[in-house]
Amino acid sequence: MKNITVIGSGVMGRGIAYVSSLGGFDTTLVDVNEAALSSAKKEIAIIFDKSIKYSKITEQQKQQGLKNLSYTTDLPAGIANADLIIEAVPEKSEIKKDVFEQMEQFASATCLFATNTSTMSPTEIASYAGRPEKTIAMHFFNPVHKMALVEIVRGLETNDDTAEKIAKVAQQMGKETVVIHEFPGFVTSRISALVGNEAFYMLQEGLGTPEDIDKAIKLGLNYPMGPFELVDLVGLDTRLNNLRYLHEKLGEKYRPAPLLEQYVKAGRLGRKTGCGVYDYSEGKELVKK
Repeated sequence: MKNITVIGSGVMGRGIAYVSSLGGFDTTLVDVNEAALSSAKKEIAIIFDKSIKYSKITEQQKQQGLKNLSYTTDLPAGIANADLIIEAVPEKSEIKKDVFEQMEQFASATCLFATNTSTMSPTEIASYAGRPEKTIAMHFFNPVHKMALVEIVRGLETNDDTAEKIAKVAQQMGKETVVIHEFPGFVTSRISALVGNEAFYMLQEGLGTPEDIDKAIKLGLNYPMGPFELVDLVGLDTRLNNLRYLHEKLGEKYRPAPLLEQYVKAGRLGRKTGCGVYDYSEGKELVKK
C-alpha cells in the first residue's frame, strides 16, 4: 500500500490526510471546493507546527509528511493511481452515492474503498460501487491527529484480505484498531449518541447548566470531555444527522432531543460556527432560552 486518496477536505478529511502523510503514504486530498481545499492545506500546516511544538513529531517527520501530501480539485486525476480511497464527505447517502459512483468509474480495479462513517452501513455504501468485497468502513475520531482509535467495520461482503490490509494501514498511521461487523452505529457511535442526546434532554428539562452536566460526566464517569464539549467539537448538525439515522434504524431510544433540533435550526452548530452549546466568540456559556 503506497498511494492513498482522501476525498473531502472537511474536519475529518484533512485530519485523515495528515495522519496518512505522517504514516509514510503518498497522500492526495481531493475536494471540488477550492476554498475548502485551501483552508485544509493551511490547517494541516498548523497541525504539523503544533506537533513540532509539543514534541509529538520531529522536524524531519514534518518535512517528509508535507512532501507526501498533494491537493487537487480534479477527482478523476486524484484517484487514478490510488491503492486505497478513503471517502470523508458528509453523512448523507446521496452525497456518498455520488462520490462512490465516481470512485468506481475512475479508480483502478485493485483499489480498496473505505468510507469514514460513524453510523451508516458500509454494506449499503458498497452497493453504490461494484466491489463490495473490497469496501469497508474506517471510522476515525475527531480530532484525528489526537484520537487513538480507528473503528474498522466490515460490510456483509467485505473479505478478510481487505479487513487485514485496512487494519495494517490504520496501524501504520499510528492508530489502535478494532475490527467489528456491521450494525447501525457500530460500537462507539451508539454509546456516544445516547449519552449526548440524554444530555440535551437534561438541559431541556432544566436539570443543570451545560457546565455542570459536563463536569458531572467528566469527573463522575471519567470521560475526557463532557457531552456538550464533545458535540460542539463534532458539530451539532452532524450529531443530529447521526441520531436521525439511528432513530430510523434502531428505534425510539435514539429520537433526537427537541432542544438539539432547535439549536441546529438556529445555526448553533458548535465550534465551526463559533456558537453551539457554548459561545466560543466570548468564551461564555450559552443558556437555553
